[in-house]
Amino acid sequence: MLTQMWSLRGRFKILHLTWFAFFLTFVCWFNFAPFATTIGKELSLTPEQIKTLGICNLALTIPARIIIGMLLDRFGPRITYTALLGFAVVPCLATAFAQDFNQLVFSRLLMGIVGSGFVVGIRMVAEWFPPKDIGIAQGIYGGWGNFGAFGAEFVLPALAVGTAFMAGGASNWRLAIALTGIIAACYSIIYYNSVSNTPPGKAYKRPKKNGAMEVTSPKSFWAMLIMNFGLIFALGLLAWRLAQPKLHFITQGQMITVWVFLGLLYAFQTYKAWQVNKDMLNGSKVFSPSQRYQFRQVSLLEYAYVVTFGSELAAVSMLPAFFEHTFSLDHVTASMIAASYPFLNLVSRPSGGLISDKFNSRKWTLTLIAGGVGISYLIASGINQAWPIPLAIAATMLSAYFAQAGCGATYGIVPLIKKEITGQISGNVGAYGNFGGVVFLTIYSLTNPGTLFAVMGIAGLICAFLCAFFLKEPQGSFAADYTTEPEYSEMPPVPVAQDMSN
Repeated sequence: MLTQMWSLRGRFKILHLTWFAFFLTFVCWFNFAPFATTIGKELSLTPEQIKTLGICNLALTIPARIIIGMLLDRFGPRITYTALLGFAVVPCLATAFAQDFNQLVFSRLLMGIVGSGFVVGIRMVAEWFPPKDIGIAQGIYGGWGNFGAFGAEFVLPALAVGTAFMAGGASNWRLAIALTGIIAACYSIIYYNSVSNTPPGKAYKRPKKNGAMEVTSPKSFWAMLIMNFGLIFALGLLAWRLAQPKLHFITQGQMITVWVFLGLLYAFQTYKAWQVNKDMLNGSKVFSPSQRYQFRQVSLLEYAYVVTFGSELAAVSMLPAFFEHTFSLDHVTASMIAASYPFLNLVSRPSGGLISDKFNSRKWTLTLIAGGVGISYLIASGINQAWPIPLAIAATMLSAYFAQAGCGATYGIVPLIKKEITGQISGNVGAYGNFGGVVFLTIYSLTNPGTLFAVMGIAGLICAFLCAFFLKEPQGSFAADYTTEPEYSEMPPVPVAQDMSN
């Protein structure tokens, strides 16, 4: 596959157009981090407010990835990605014209929706590439798209400085941020006119029911409800953070109102899940063995993405300020050094997918890489001002490699769980990546960088243990093509045989 990748025809053309769409969404999503300290000084923000904006940047991506996953399975990646790229200009301009903390909160919350774009390309790539190549294909898509975080941290500060003459000599961060949204909106037109959902002659498989994920056993249904609560919890955690007295954003009463709303949202989400799965729960729908899948496997992938992508989000969001304060650097230099973390996405995430393809075991690939995540972050937890800067960069690069390769290994498995709901599964897994980012950044806002790295390291070692003992190798992981799945049977309610899917 690697020898054909630059042909720019057929499935490789789709891959390149799609990873670049993802790249642009990440440039937009991370366009605040390089200017965090500059914006803080210009708008008189406190350190707590700056940290909170980093959390806001991730928050709405949690529900957005789930919703986008459902829309994706229904309407296809071509329309979904086009709409998302076009929408990106709204929060980019809102951030560029913001004058205070409250306006920045709303603009960064909206920007979190743009961060859900990753989910769309997972389904697009899965439609165009067979299982035997899915690891490297998803790795290239995810890794080169994630490179957008590097583009934001490396290029945007230079652009802002280069156009400072237009802002009276000050860093022109407003123009730099606005341009990212305008470019994404222009590319949405190119993408719509250049791709199709599936190769010629292949039908796009849609789920039979919409509104919630369809599971294949009662145990999976209850497991899904538990995991859904975790995402609601992350939003409640954000509300608690915004209610802290130092931020002066929402009151304790408003926080409780948000919690009540989230409780009602969870109740509605549970009701929709019951509607979609009630025939299975009452026994009138029985899935054949080949149609069943274990939601426990989805849960493990969700936790793996907490550890890998969640830690990456936290690291990318805090590293510019970390290097600036730890080593007394100016913000442009600190941002460029911190950009070494997302820069590695060019090779680390594809290598995770490639190893998953070649190692002949997607389970053990993810297990070993998760162990590497844990060890490398524990090493990084010891960084302080006494370290030589090159050694500090090397330590963060090591953790970057394992975290990003773990993302590639995780999404080498996701499209193989159940094809027609790949969008919803990837949406849920991706949402848990943002859940991890919110939790890790909340820990960072309450503690210090060393504690954050240590927590992420311990989480990585726990993930390796869980994958080793509970993750299963997906069927058909290395097939030359996707197998045709038989349909489930529907029958009058009858006693159902003991479920063997969990």
